Amino acid sequence: VAAARERAPAATLAAAAKPDAGGKPGARLARLLAPLGIAGVLLWKFKFILVAVLGKAKFALLGLTKLGTATSMLASFGVYWVAWGWPLAAGLVASIYLHEMGHVARLAQLGLKVEPPMFVPGFGAFVRMKQRPLDAIEEARIGLAGPIWGLGAALLALAAWQLTGSGLALAICRLGAWINIFNLLPLGPLDGGRAFRALAPSGRWAAAAALLAAWAVTHEGLLLLLNVVAIFRAIRKEAGAETKNDPRTLAEYIGLVAALSALLLLPTAVPAAP
Repeated sequence: VAAARERAPAATLAAAAKPDAGGKPGARLARLLAPLGIAGVLLWKFKFILVAVLGKAKFALLGLTKLGTATSMLASFGVYWVAWGWPLAAGLVASIYLHEMGHVARLAQLGLKVEPPMFVPGFGAFVRMKQRPLDAIEEARIGLAGPIWGLGAALLALAAWQLTGSGLALAICRLGAWINIFNLLPLGPLDGGRAFRALAPSGRWAAAAALLAAWAVTHEGLLLLLNVVAIFRAIRKEAGAETKNDPRTLAEYIGLVAALSALLLLPTAVPAAP
């Protein structure tokens, strides 16, 4: 019995030293480290996404360092504060600011000089270009960059609503969506007007069809107005109009119409707790 007791620990150690049924010790180690490797790859890719996002955020804050932008923004904030209270005013001003910085970012990317955003209390904001775009396609890129950044601002408010249930965040999201849809009106210096300059009649008809579909789903009167103007621009013969469509402009315009219209389907108020 004593000999058996002495042999038992040795046998246990020997069994522990042998590889298990799953394979050799090296294979087990590889299996253990595999998830860490996958996580490392994901973190490495996320690093580039994070750097890109932070770069955009840093650029967006640059406009606040300009005296004209800051003072005109404060003036607009005061007007909206009197009308709707300071929380909604702050969200509205931030949404408009990000929209305008979308234009500035695109202009900077194209190497064109531009003045910082200026707010007009009660009427929104604008940026003034110091150089003209080279062609209609470049102008369309600049025009639609504003609603694209504006959509991003609305989605941030949507995320805040989803996370907190805040009725204020929901209101900012819907208001931001409405303002950016208005800017897609295909008239004159508005963003939609700039986009339509890069579209031939067939592309304008496609945009009008998208606007009609969005109106049919949302019943938002503003979309019907945009549809009527888009049809008018498609029918009208314009001097120097494009003879073929820029596919990217058409895709961006229709995509913005779809995404912003979807935000208008959100509830107008947070449901009361039961």
